[in-house]
Amino acid sequence: MSVLVYAAAVVLLIGVYLSWTANRLDRLHTRRDGAWAALDAQLVRRASVSLDLAASRLLDPAASILLDDAAHTAREAAADSRDLAETNLTRVLRDVFEDPKESLALKERPGGGALLVELDSACRRVQLSRHFYNDAVRVTWVLRRQRLVRWFRLAGHAPFPDTFEMDDEEPVGLRGMAAS
Repeated sequence: MSVLVYAAAVVLLIGVYLSWTANRLDRLHTRRDGAWAALDAQLVRRASVSLDLAASRLLDPAASILLDDAAHTAREAAADSRDLAETNLTRVLRDVFEDPKESLALKERPGGGALLVELDSACRRVQLSRHFYNDAVRVTWVLRRQRLVRWFRLAGHAPFPDTFEMDDEEPVGLRGMAAS
């Protein structure tokens, strides 16, 4: 009789552990989804500010055309090519704002200061959001790779999450623009 009680206790403990792990995995997937929504919003914000800046006539025409094209491409990119489009936008921003002296001169023009501060803020928020998203993905990966999670299929049919890799280095000419 005592062997039966011990076996039932072990089965109960394993069931509780599996239930707890499944709930934790569900929370991690929810956290990842929230982090993706935040990252997506920041990427859209950065592209929108870039479009506003390109249309503002504050930049020279060639820079405006490049920035406008890269920002439109980033906003309309399909999910499988979004990382490349966002990286391209980052590179165009770095090319346009490579000289801090030119950025300071642009900041002094009417309307330029507000746009540059907003763009600097958007670039930094993209970096932070991407960091939080990739962190959420990595934590989910760790749990999903555990044997019990795989054996008992605790993740269900949820797709395995991917990190979002892109070049998000802030342009030199924008660094500290929001602080000054």
